[in-house]
Amino acid sequence: MTRISLSRLPGDGVLVVEGGGELEQPMADLPGFVAAREEEAPRWVWDDTARWYPPLLAAGVRVGRCHDLRLGRQLLRRAPAADARLLVGPESEHWDRLRPAVAFETGLFAVDEAAERLRADLEDARQLATVAASREPARLGLLLAAESAGALAAAEMTHAGVPWRVDVHERLLAQVLGPRPPRGARPQGLEALAAEVREAFEAPDLNPDSRPELLSALGRAGLKVADTRASSLRALEHPGIAPLLQYKQLAHLFQTNGWAWLDQWVSGGRFRPSYQPAGSATGRWASNGGGALSIPAQIRPAAVADDGWAFVVADVAQLEPRVLAGMSRDRALARSARGADLYQGMVDDGAVATRKNAKLGLLGAMYGATSGESGRMVAELTRRYPDAFGLVEQAARAGERGEVVRTLLGRGSPSLLEGLGEAWDHDPGDAPADPDSRARYRRAYGRFTRNFVVQGTGAEWALCWIADLRNRLWRLGGTGPLESRAHLVLFLHDEVVVHTPAALADAVVEQAAGAAATAGSLMFRELAVDFPLTTSIVRSYADAGKPGAAEGS
Repeated sequence: MTRISLSRLPGDGVLVVEGGGELEQPMADLPGFVAAREEEAPRWVWDDTARWYPPLLAAGVRVGRCHDLRLGRQLLRRAPAADARLLVGPESEHWDRLRPAVAFETGLFAVDEAAERLRADLEDARQLATVAASREPARLGLLLAAESAGALAAAEMTHAGVPWRVDVHERLLAQVLGPRPPRGARPQGLEALAAEVREAFEAPDLNPDSRPELLSALGRAGLKVADTRASSLRALEHPGIAPLLQYKQLAHLFQTNGWAWLDQWVSGGRFRPSYQPAGSATGRWASNGGGALSIPAQIRPAAVADDGWAFVVADVAQLEPRVLAGMSRDRALARSARGADLYQGMVDDGAVATRKNAKLGLLGAMYGATSGESGRMVAELTRRYPDAFGLVEQAARAGERGEVVRTLLGRGSPSLLEGLGEAWDHDPGDAPADPDSRARYRRAYGRFTRNFVVQGTGAEWALCWIADLRNRLWRLGGTGPLESRAHLVLFLHDEVVVHTPAALADAVVEQAAGAAATAGSLMFRELAVDFPLTTSIVRSYADAGKPGAAEGS
């Protein structure tokens, strides 16, 4: 496959390197150049997709493949199968410091001057050599390709945006909070609840947003509590607790998805969040802004498909347990995973008596439950599924020894020092002095590594899924730019939302299922694992999964 690297030049120019040839051209001519070469399906190589791709999308140019050097370097520096020393060379220190761009930066290349004109072709050569010399070049190559495809999908989702009805959102806010307040003031609904809380606790000057003031008021009322979290407050009995809990819920809505959120993140009838691919240690995405990974149920009715269009919402059932079956090559667990409900499959296979026990046991194994009913189920199911339960147990023991673990495709975990802070073995004088504290640190890191291997591999499966799905959606056809065709608009770890012409909705359902099957075969070649999807075809995102929502075939 042809690789074409793009690097910035002084004076708003671009250095294009292909094979042994170099070409300089103005940045303004780049969209036309990329569009013309896309017919050959090259792989574009650049420092950060979030810097290069948005202006191409704005010009109506879609890119099929890329290699994101920032993401690739981040991954290879930590991959146990790769020799990170091969990444050392000219400009290495600047590549190591390169941080992700965000969609709402004022300038396309708003980075520090030292990293402004890095040579993409030189870094690409280092990364290719590192993968080729690694112990697992095929797996690392697949991971790098999926990671970069995810970066393309993230930029496309920000560009296209989620259809969002501002009028519906404002009506929802007004129903629970009252009219929009002046800047810096509480909405009427919150102020009324605050008054109820003050009266109930006989604290006329209480600011319910202040943790110290609230703890003092609770203490004066004879309520002993160490924090003001909702879970702690629910355990208390007092007439002021109910309005206080309601206040905290609505205050959170006001602060995170209120009118200010609408002003900042919704424009032109679209919610345009900013994603950060590989934003967490496991490779899961994070959000640089807008909170796309946690849209609360209260405002989902505002996400409404355009006239003549629909949302296809697809999520995979029990992703991480299925991934555990595949990566451990546990045939018994893979057999239980056939069909829509893995936990019920475990019951049907005679492994446990109830679905609840199946869920307790599997989640307990992945998150390190050692006591109570969950711990008991882990012990029982270990005998039934020794390969799957043994894999997470080995990862936990490795973490307790301070060792790095890896996902199926080769992403490495942070070291114990990175994961638990500089107090651990950074300096003998700084490490916990007593053996009990050191043992707690080890056990905590072991719980992290136990889950890392499964959650990280689940993130890899999801990347393969959306990478294939975005291309399948493009091939469904249509004319014009990305947003005029069926396209991804949301991705939430194990769920995707596609905005599609209504006439193509059933075809989108089929393509989502096909992409899930492809992701499974790419990841787990040695063992067939089912990844069934639950799909809904709806006008409003709030209706997904509800009775009466159209289900895809």
